[in-house]
Amino acid sequence: MSIKFSDEKINEVTKIISRYPEGKQKSALLPVLHLAQDTFDGWLDVPVMDYVASLLNIEPIEVYEVASFYSMYNLKPVGKYVFEVCHTGPCMISGSDDITDYIKQKLNIAVGETTADKMFTLKTVECLGACGYAPMMQLGQNYREHLTKEKVDAIIEECRNVTARNN
Repeated sequence: MSIKFSDEKINEVTKIISRYPEGKQKSALLPVLHLAQDTFDGWLDVPVMDYVASLLNIEPIEVYEVASFYSMYNLKPVGKYVFEVCHTGPCMISGSDDITDYIKQKLNIAVGETTADKMFTLKTVECLGACGYAPMMQLGQNYREHLTKEKVDAIIEECRNVTARNN
């Protein structure tokens, strides 16, 4: 498979780069990585990161460092729904470990794994900035807050229903 953005996506990359001063194209790395992840199957493999490096005229290692640091980037294939459970102090005190354990048991996967049907991936992440709503997780662009086992069951069912309706 050839790694290459469409002309439309290249125009978007050019617009992103133009937001920054001449010679500072590395500043465009985060939004270009988001675009690449959205374009290339929801994750960033090495050829995709190398391609991003070439577009920004930076060294591949500079891309790898950033992509591996931030939990918002996936370095291996993920499911259609990624449960990103906060596991920092306030969420842990409020039960995020129990929620993570429940999701692991319910979906029969470990943290960092994807279900056999490629529907769900479970990740633990650093603070998502919603400590007052702990325990919580991010699901796509949305936060799911004050999690309980019952809420997790409802979220899983909601995801399955959305997928069933769209197929």
